[in-house]
Amino acid sequence: MECDIKIKEIVKLFLKLGFIGFGGPAAHIAMMQQEVVVKKKWMSEQHFLDLLGATNLIPGPNSTEMAIHIGYDKGGWKGLIAAGLCFILPAVFITGVFAWLYKRYGQLPEIQPFIYGIKPAIIAIIIGAVLPLAKKSVKSTFLAIIGIVVLVLSLFNINEIYLMFGAGLLTMGLYYIQNKKNTLQSFIPLAFLQITLSPLLSETNTRLFWIFLKIGAILYGSGYVLFAFLDTELVATGLLSRQQLMDAIAVGQFTPGPVFSSVTFIGYQINGLSGAVISTIAIFLPSFILVALLNPLMRKMRNAKGLSAFLDAVNVASVAIIAAICLTMGKETITDWRTIIIALVSAFVVFKFKKVNSAFIVFGGTLLGFLLHQF
Repeated sequence: MECDIKIKEIVKLFLKLGFIGFGGPAAHIAMMQQEVVVKKKWMSEQHFLDLLGATNLIPGPNSTEMAIHIGYDKGGWKGLIAAGLCFILPAVFITGVFAWLYKRYGQLPEIQPFIYGIKPAIIAIIIGAVLPLAKKSVKSTFLAIIGIVVLVLSLFNINEIYLMFGAGLLTMGLYYIQNKKNTLQSFIPLAFLQITLSPLLSETNTRLFWIFLKIGAILYGSGYVLFAFLDTELVATGLLSRQQLMDAIAVGQFTPGPVFSSVTFIGYQINGLSGAVISTIAIFLPSFILVALLNPLMRKMRNAKGLSAFLDAVNVASVAIIAAICLTMGKETITDWRTIIIALVSAFVVFKFKKVNSAFIVFGGTLLGFLLHQF
């Protein structure tokens, strides 16, 4: 009975986040931190940080993998599946509707007035989450220096996976040098499962499946890097036009949930409903497998001192990269008096009323953006 209650709580939380999760991976993680650490107290700030660091070390969509980690921690295998699907499916459904409208009418509906205020509000939510995470992750002067260096390098567009592993390996190496250890704890390698396609799949769907499975299994960083891969895999090979890719990017920007749901739109344009379903399954499948393999190792890593030092540095680097994303978003988004007002009002609510639901801030930003857009 207790397990059922937990699964219901997981379903309820991640369905909500799936519907209100605007603003990309950094915003999604900020909302999750607010829900599972501050409000529901499902885990400590430190454990949330550890999961965040682990998420950044494996390929795939960061926020989706974070949702899967939390679900696995809270409800085991059932929680893993429930959290992942509930976070993904709202975005997939909404994107699917846009894909159908686009295929039928050849253009996207005009929604700019409604999304004008979302990003300034999201920036306030991210700042509200980053500050407590930063306080928890910076455990020493050395880690503070690591965080500052990663932040600066991230602003110069240095690949985040280099920053993560670089920070972690440097810190772990220094730990062993200082403690004169000659042996390192071994990592258990991640295994990839062999996927067998049904002979009933069409040639196009089989091709889509392998393309998106490969991308889901090797793509590091935020979902926005996805579009460079799509240009190479789909546009250059003639499966998709560049205009369709640009429109898919637009859909990914103004729909909630993971940016990877854009592949639902793309799959639909290439091969209808079956293409959308196959593409969506393929892009997200590696995330479920990798998190299921990695999550049980996290507490062992934390208990091994050398790997714990590695994880501390990765955590600091993760927070620094989120801060860099927030700064970049702010520079691109807060550009006039309207967005300044929305950002300030949202920040006031975030810091003054710390337990307010993120959904109210998102919808408040949307409403304020719509009203101010009329002037």
